[in-house]
Amino acid sequence: MADVTQELETRIVTALPGAVVQVSAHGGGHFSIEVKSPLFAGKGTLARHRLVLSAIAPLMAGDGAPVHAVDKLVTDE
Repeated sequence: MADVTQELETRIVTALPGAVVQVSAHGGGHFSIEVKSPLFAGKGTLARHRLVLSAIAPLMAGDGAPVHAVDKLVTDE
């Protein structure tokens, strides 16, 4: 699960340079993600979540995807 956690962090930081990311695995492909990024300034919660989820979408695609669900997503400036 550590590899998937690292891949999530890498994809988010790549999409949002300068972001501080914390990912916690809960088993069964479930994760909690917290992201702080100056790129969130002036954006609402939905726009922030879209930025993060679009960065990790390839890890959630298909039947054998390593990420089954993001149980908690916290975004802040």
